[in-house]
Amino acid sequence: MDTNDVRNYLRLFHSECLGVNTPSRLLARFSSLAELQKSKPDKLLSYGLEPSQVDRILDPGDNRNSNKQVEADLIWMTRPSHAIICYESEYYPPLLREISCPPPLLYVIGTPESLRMPHFAIVGSRNASASGKRNAYWMARELVQLGLSISSGMARGIDTQAHAGALDGQGQTVAVLGTGVDRIYPARNRKLAKEITAAGALISEFPLGTPAVASNFPRRNRIISGMGLGTLVVEAAQKSGSLITARQAMEQNREVFAIPGAITNPLVRGCHELISNGAKLVESPDDIREELSPQFDKRLWNSAPGKVNEVPLPSELSACEQKILDLLGHQHCALETLVNETDTDLQSLNALLLGLESKGVIGTEAGRYVRLQ
Repeated sequence: MDTNDVRNYLRLFHSECLGVNTPSRLLARFSSLAELQKSKPDKLLSYGLEPSQVDRILDPGDNRNSNKQVEADLIWMTRPSHAIICYESEYYPPLLREISCPPPLLYVIGTPESLRMPHFAIVGSRNASASGKRNAYWMARELVQLGLSISSGMARGIDTQAHAGALDGQGQTVAVLGTGVDRIYPARNRKLAKEITAAGALISEFPLGTPAVASNFPRRNRIISGMGLGTLVVEAAQKSGSLITARQAMEQNREVFAIPGAITNPLVRGCHELISNGAKLVESPDDIREELSPQFDKRLWNSAPGKVNEVPLPSELSACEQKILDLLGHQHCALETLVNETDTDLQSLNALLLGLESKGVIGTEAGRYVRLQ
């Protein structure tokens, strides 16, 4: 699209009287902005628009405030790795056009071409467990071998690990922000954001400079799910924002997957709820491959079958260390329980636990021990 086409989209986008959803709803009904602006006023009024809104759509006109924003955006998009992708653009994510409220445009930092790849969403808790983070990383690292780009929200926890796994797997990843694309949130992910722009893109439907506002994040979730073939929920409490993404994926007729966990872990209750409502239970990346294989060439799939947490253990584990791992299983366990279940005194047990932590085999969460491998 040329600059004039982008300017027309921006004028519509920045028209205050149209609100947030109106341009999205209308573009879902028309094939182009030009077709929308050629519509008869009566037809647009039949969609529930106010006369003032119809006038603004048919003739954006001059508005000092919106024109200033438009020109600032056009200057911004001339910078290296910056782009504004409109609904009609060849780089607009194809599946995103199919949702009921597609964003009229996307601000992009990175590689616009990455938006046209087949995407798969991985989402989950911000306060994720060590095993949840590890599973998100592993899933993303393996799924990029299928030729999928991993989409997520760059939040701390599961999102961060999903992006990191995709990058370490030499794949592409897209972070959908709930802020302006020029506002990195959380700030701790600035380095990650830079790495993502080199192997994918940061995108946002919100105007430049938009700060982190709580109400924006549920709205952006429809983009994370809508641009992908499916959504995997790794960990989610029963009132998690990740469940919003999963519900939106179901409404968008996308595949939904969830990883189960221990019934004592509140972070997986949302996943269990999804599975009971029809989401596919996932134990390995191969479960996702089987579901998506009709849409992909199987030759692109290079992941070996395996179960979650089946990672080779360090070969130098002692018999006592192995006994502790067997007792832990993959459940959270208090120190007092380990003392009661072993014949080891507290001092020796602490030394063994410290050794296992240093080998990366176990970790601690909320004062309890959990097996990581």
